[in-house]
Amino acid sequence: MIRPSPFRLSTQCCRGFIIWLLAAVLLGPSWEVSAASIEVWYGPEDKPLEHLVRMYDRATRYIFVAVYGLTSPLTVKALVEAKRRGVDVRIVTDRERLEDVKQQTALSTLREAGIPIKINRHDGLMHLKQAVIDDEINTNGSMNQTTSGNRYNDERLDIIRDHAIAVKAREKFLSLWKDQERFQEWK
Repeated sequence: MIRPSPFRLSTQCCRGFIIWLLAAVLLGPSWEVSAASIEVWYGPEDKPLEHLVRMYDRATRYIFVAVYGLTSPLTVKALVEAKRRGVDVRIVTDRERLEDVKQQTALSTLREAGIPIKINRHDGLMHLKQAVIDDEINTNGSMNQTTSGNRYNDERLDIIRDHAIAVKAREKFLSLWKDQERFQEWK
C-alpha cells in the first residue's frame, strides 16, 4: 500500500482551502467588514462632554450636531471656535427645549456666531444625541450636551471612528436638515 507523503497531503488541503475561500468570496453573501474604533465614556466619572469637545477642537471640515439639550458653555465655546476656523457647523435641536432659558442663551450665542440652527416642528421628539465630524467620527449615546450631562447624570457617550458609519450618520443628519416639513430654521 502506497501512502501519500505528508507534504503532498498538506498541498492538496491548501489548494482545497484556497478554492473554497475564492468561491466564498466570489459567490457568497457580501459581508461588510469594518475596522471601527469605539471609545465609551460614562458620566459623571469620565466627564464625557470633555472628550466630545476635544473632537470638536480637532474638526477641520464640518460638525453636524443633532441633540435635544445643548446648554453647556464648553460645547458652545468649542462650536463657536470651530466656526471661526472655517468649519461648517450646523445644529438640529428640539423646539420644546427652547422653553429652557439656558437653551435659548446657548442657541442665541451660536446663531450670533453664524451657526445655522434648525428646530423640529414636532415638540419633544428629538431623541438623537449625535455629532458627526469630518466623515470620520460619529458620536452617540444618552448624553445631552449640558453641564448636568457632563458632571452629574448617569450618561454614556460612544465615540465611533469609522468612515462608513460616519458617512451614514452624516447622510441621516442631512436628511433631517433638508426636511422642511419636520424642521424649520430657528430665528
